[in-house]
Order: sequence, then structure tokens, then C-alpha cells
Amino acid sequence: MQKKSTFLYATLACMLTGNIALAQQVITGKITDGKHPIAGATILVSGSKIGTSSDANGNFTLKTEQNTGQLEIKYIGHTTQSLNFSNNATIGTIILIPTADQSLDEIVIVGKGVIDIAEGRQTPIAVSTIRQQEIEEKVGAQDITAVLANTPSVYITSQARGFGESSMTTRGFDQSNTAFLLNGQPINGMDNGRVYWSNWNGLSDIASVVQIQRGLGSSKLAISSVGGTTNFVTKSTDMREGGFFKRSVANDMYRKSTLAYNTGLLKSGFAVSVMFTDWRGDGYMDKTEGAGQNYFLSVGYKVNEKHNLNLMVTGAPQWHNTGYTSKLSNFLKEGRKYNDNIQTLNGIEMNPRKNFYHKPVSNFNWDWKISDKSSLATVVYASMARGGGQSYQKVDKTYLDPLLVADVNNHQWYGIVSNYNRQLNENLNFNFGFDLRDYKGEHYRQATDLLGKSSIKHQGNVNLPGATETSHIYTTNPWKTWGDRPKNAEDRLGWDYNQIVRYGGVFGQIEYAKNGFTAFFQGSASQQHNVRKDYYTYKPGEEKSDDVNNFGYNVKGGVSYTLNQHTLFGNAGIYSRQPYQNNIFMNYRNDINEYAENEEIIGLELGYKFTSKYFEANLNAYRTTWDNRVTGSTGTASDKDVKEFNPNNDPNGLQKGDYTYLSNYGVKQIHQGLELDFVLHPFKDFQLKGFGSLGDWKYDGNAVTIVRNESREELGRRNRDLSNVHVGDAAQTSYGAGVKYSFLKGLSVDADYRRFERLYGALPKDKPTLKLPDYDLVDAGISYKLQISHKNTLSLRANINNLFNKLYITDATSNADATATSEYWNGIETSNYVLMGWGRTWNGSIKMTF
Repeated sequence: MQKKSTFLYATLACMLTGNIALAQQVITGKITDGKHPIAGATILVSGSKIGTSSDANGNFTLKTEQNTGQLEIKYIGHTTQSLNFSNNATIGTIILIPTADQSLDEIVIVGKGVIDIAEGRQTPIAVSTIRQQEIEEKVGAQDITAVLANTPSVYITSQARGFGESSMTTRGFDQSNTAFLLNGQPINGMDNGRVYWSNWNGLSDIASVVQIQRGLGSSKLAISSVGGTTNFVTKSTDMREGGFFKRSVANDMYRKSTLAYNTGLLKSGFAVSVMFTDWRGDGYMDKTEGAGQNYFLSVGYKVNEKHNLNLMVTGAPQWHNTGYTSKLSNFLKEGRKYNDNIQTLNGIEMNPRKNFYHKPVSNFNWDWKISDKSSLATVVYASMARGGGQSYQKVDKTYLDPLLVADVNNHQWYGIVSNYNRQLNENLNFNFGFDLRDYKGEHYRQATDLLGKSSIKHQGNVNLPGATETSHIYTTNPWKTWGDRPKNAEDRLGWDYNQIVRYGGVFGQIEYAKNGFTAFFQGSASQQHNVRKDYYTYKPGEEKSDDVNNFGYNVKGGVSYTLNQHTLFGNAGIYSRQPYQNNIFMNYRNDINEYAENEEIIGLELGYKFTSKYFEANLNAYRTTWDNRVTGSTGTASDKDVKEFNPNNDPNGLQKGDYTYLSNYGVKQIHQGLELDFVLHPFKDFQLKGFGSLGDWKYDGNAVTIVRNESREELGRRNRDLSNVHVGDAAQTSYGAGVKYSFLKGLSVDADYRRFERLYGALPKDKPTLKLPDYDLVDAGISYKLQISHKNTLSLRANINNLFNKLYITDATSNADATATSEYWNGIETSNYVLMGWGRTWNGSIKMTF
């Protein structure tokens, strides 16, 4: 008996010893790029959660219970390597090979729980992804929206209005109804949902990836993703020491210089990346000059294996003169660079319309790996903005002194988004989080140039008795707007009010996946609080509006099934979206708009995806019904408008050619269509991409239109039946293809073709939208990369856009009546106000990486 016990104890001891030995298997090695150590590389045991990271010298030590297995070594911008290991192995030095095609999971280093990027998603969605190399190659001197021009159901209007003045529609919905996120942070304006790309000029320099999720998307936030959701993911703090200098030039004297440097991961656990850009140019249209800077700072700190922190600060202070629509006859006579804004003031020919803005943005990401099955990701963000738009105006109806004024739109915006993720079991995954925002907008008009006068008189503020005189002028320099701003009421002309929006939302998602079948259910609820404070029209104690509180929600879900290379999926969603503040308060007063109700959206999607080694394709069908919505447009007053809104020919009233603003309430739209995109890569150095979209987008039912002048005073209202009127501002049929071929080491050429048909202009005041001529465009580019040393690379790039100098119209704001003297161009009456596209343009760049 004693021998049996002794044997049993010995057996147990051997087992325990064996287990201890297994727990102490140690694998060591070093990660380099062939010349320098790589800090922060991820080393994982395949098929497990066990992993570690390389230190500042590239060394790593990993403990595992496995006697044998395989390691995966990953580092952003480099090819993942797999290596076998066995019993207490010393792997030696592993050299990682750089690649421009890293996975999205490698790109999103921080904020993984709040940056909702889709790749290989269990529940598929309609998505297009543009990576850093293509962003650098294709943007050139254009806005970052240009990288999405060759994707289904996306239409980019020419930025012929000026630098940063392009606009983008998705499935026929404008930018205020497409959600834009920067590292998980919403960037659509809280007051009107709009995005002004001049304020985001630096994105083309700092973006690692741009992804558009059309339709419902995968974002869990209660955001305005009616047309889709576009995610911008910036470069994270680079863990490898180095940097680059880049110089770009383009047509119309455009030049841009960028300098960047990364410290790499320091022994303290910190790493810092910085970048600064300076640009300037004459602009494509006449007198649309502009200049600005972009700055970017990212500080990362790896506390330990569970906590990762990153602080990012970026901004793009800029100014630019603007263009606008004009009669088609003017463009045909004067050329497509003609600018209707140019005037002669005090004997000087100038463009008084100017945009100037500085909008620093910062966000702080904290990733907490709570356990192998749970994590928490949080982003705290803030943006502070100063600037506005300059124009030539008369002070008011009493004192008609003309001068240059700026309509100022300052804001301060704070928010936090946090998402908790829990793997419930091998088939179920759960997310829950919250989204809080606090926004204050400050709006007033200020003088920027008295045009030779020492002072001007004005009257309008009810709190200033009698005529008020001011001699102060204020800067349009975006760097100086922070300190040079009017503190006194007499220097605030035209209006003076604040907008306050407070928003709180919760969201959650549960996702199931097993044997190729997946299902998800997602929901969010939010409360939005709106207040307006007017210091111009109301006496002290009366300046605050009534509180307006609106509850909103969205619910969406879907299923998919994957069998080998084929995937079928279907998604459906219901949104009840609160109205924007600009639609709640009418006539630039505290009057609450009776039509400002929640907008109701129903979205349906079906999709098919095929994936193989050499060919990938996606086919999507969608239908979106949108009720109780608000649309807006701008135009110029016609003789008919003057007759209706200024019948007595009051010289202070509406005049022919004056700008008018239209707001349409109670609008219903139905958007449905098909989308196709594919990629063919039959061999390593060749790639063919293609896309196509066929849409049917129409208004339905009756709407109320409010017409306002440029001072936002209501001129009148119209009731109209919009049934079967085509939705404008985007081509309802589009298709194209792009090819890229590398035929020598480091040398590649590429070209893109796209065609737009069934394009309609903006909704005019009292007519259907105008059908515009079809057009097609061809862009071409060439790249060359020379590897000077293992670390130093010289890159050259040149682009030609609109290679064949096509003359085309991108948008229209009118639908003119035909007369006996009417003239036409491609079926368009030439008295219509249109926006012309750019002609042939070019850009080139040289980049040295060190």
C-alpha cells in the first residue's frame, strides 16, 4: 500500500513538474527591418491569445505552455511572418519586409473598439476601402474626397468654387446626411450636419485609410448614416524612428511642402510623431487664391500589455477666395475659369468672397484589454473653431454704406465615445457603449474692410439705441482669429446669437457567428437638447429660446451565409433622427419651426460577395425611404422672384441676381438602386478595378418651401408637389474602371475612366430639377520608387486629371424657361446657373523617406 502511495505521489509530482515545465517554455528573438531594430512588433502564438511585443532594441521574450507551435510576427507596414518553434527556442533575428498593403487590423493600432472599420466582417456590408498609398497617389492638389470618386454610388462635384469647396453625395444623399468619423469621432457639424473640406485639408497627409460604408454601415453610433458612413483613420504614433520630406507642385502655381518625423518607441514607453505642411496656390477659377498650413502631433504611450494610450492633435488653418455658379453663357464666352464673384471695389478688381478658418481637433484614445474575452475602448475629443466667410454687403436697410463683412461661425465642441466589448462564448459577441457631446456655436457678422471709410453707421441691434458707429475692422488671417474678435455689441453687425446642442446616446450590438452563418442586431437611443440665445433681436432676459428636446433612435439587424467563396447577406434598419438646430429655429430668430419633426428613415439592403485568389466582386441592392426630411439649396433671384417678393420695387428689397436661400420642409424621398464593384488581379504586377451603380432617386408628395435673402430674412413661402421629381446633385447612373500595372522594378502606371449619366441639378425654387448632359473623364498617373538604401527611399509621382480636357457641368441651381431668344449647349438653356468642372489639371510630387 505504501509503495502504491509512493508511486502515486511520484506520478503526481512528475505531472506537476511537467506542467510547470510546460508553463515555462521560453521563446526569444529579435525583430529588425534588416538594418535597424523594430520596436513594438507583435509576436503571437498562432491559435491562442498568448503574445508579447518587441522592446526598444527589437528583442522579445515570450512564455507559452506549448512545446511546439507557430509564431506570427506583425508590424504595421510590413508583411506578417510565420515561424515554427519548439522547446525553449531561440528564434534568432527575424527580418520583416515592408509592404504597402497591410491589413486594416494592423493600421488601426489604437481605438480598435470605437474606430469601426470593416474588413472580413462577419456580417458583410456595402463597403469600399482606400489605403494610404492610393490616397497619396490620387489626391494630388484635390480634396481628400477625390479618392472616393471611383467607388459605387459616390459623386464628387468639382471644387471649382475654390480650395476645399468640393462636395460629396452617397446614394444621392448629401454630406449632411452621410456620417463622417475621424478615429471614431463624429465631425459633421452639430448645427447643420455639413462638412467643409477646407477645414480638413490635412486629412490627405495624415490618413492611413479611408473607408466608406454605403447605406446602413457598421457603425454602432446613433449618427446620420442615411447615405453611408465614411471613416477616416489617421496615422498612429509610428514606433520606428524615421521621417520624410515631400514637395508637391500643380497647375495654377500650387505648391506644397510636408516634413514629418517619428522618434520611434523610446525606452520610457513613449513615442512621438509630428508633421507640418505649408501650401499655397492661385486656384483654378479666376481669383480663387488660397494658402494654409496643416499640423499633426501624435503621442503614444504603452503603459503595459493591458493599457495603450494615444493623444492626437491636428489642424488645418487656411484661407481661400471662392467661386460660385454663373450663367452657362458666361462660361461659354469667358472660359470655364470665369468667376461671377469678381467685382471692382474702390477702383480695384477683386474677389470679396473669402473663407478663412482654423479648427484644431484633438482626441485621446485609451484601449484597455480587460481580459482575453473583454476590452474597453474610449476616445475623448475636443474641437475649437474660429473663422467665417467674407462677402460684400450693405450694412442694413437704413444705412447703406457698403463694406466687406465676415459671417463668423465659431464653435467649441467636446465629446466622449466609449465601447465595451465582451466575447460571451465562441459564437456570441456583445458590444455596449455611450456617446456624449456638448456643442456651442457662436455666430455674428463683423467688418473686415470699410473700403476707405474711417467708420460706418448701422442700426439693427435692439439693445443699441439710435445709430451706432463702428470703426473696427477684424482680421481674416486664420491664425489671428483667436484673439482678434469683437467683444462689444456695436461691432457685431447683422446678427449675434449662440447655438447650444447637448446630445447623449447609448448603443449596443450582439453578433452571432457559427458554421458560415452570422446574424446581428444593433440599436441605439439618444436625446438631443437645443437652445438658441439671440443678443441682437431680443432684450436682456428675453434672449434665450424655449428648450427643444427630441428623442431619437435606430434599430438595425441582418443575417448572412458564407459557403466557400460565396456570401449572401441582407440588412434592414429603421432610423428616427432628430432635426438639426438650423431647421428647428426659423428666420434667424428664436421662433420654433412647426415643421421640424424627427426624420423617419427605413433602409433595406441585399448583397452578394464573391472572393477568390484572383478575382473579387460585390453586388448590392438597396432601398431607402426618407420622410419628414429638410432640404436646402441656394440660387440667384430671377425677374419672377423679384416680382413675387418685391412687387413695389423697394431699392432695399430683393433685386435680380441677389443670392436666395431655400429650405424645403416635409420632403419625402425614395432612393433605390444596384451597385457593383470588382477587383481583378490575375498576376502580381497587374490590377483591374471596376464599379457601376444604377439608381432611381425621386421625391414624393408635397413640401413647404421657405425662401430667404442673404441676410436670412424670410421673403415668403411656397407649397409644391414634388411627386416624381428627380433628386439632383448626383449622377444616378455611373460606372468606370481603373488599371494599374508595374512593368519595371519601382515603376508603375495607372489610369481611371468614369462616366456619369442621368445627372440632375439642385432642386430649384418652383420647377423640377434640370437634367444635365452626360459626361466621362479619364485620369492617368505614373509612379517611380527608388530604394537608395534599406531605410532611404525616393518616390516620384505625377498625375493628369481630365486627360482629354472635357468640358462638362457638375451641377445646376436653376431650370430656366425657354424663350424665343434662348440659346442651348448640349441641350441646356445657356441662361441656367451652373457649376463647371475643372479642365485638364496636373500635379507632381517628390518624396524622400529617411
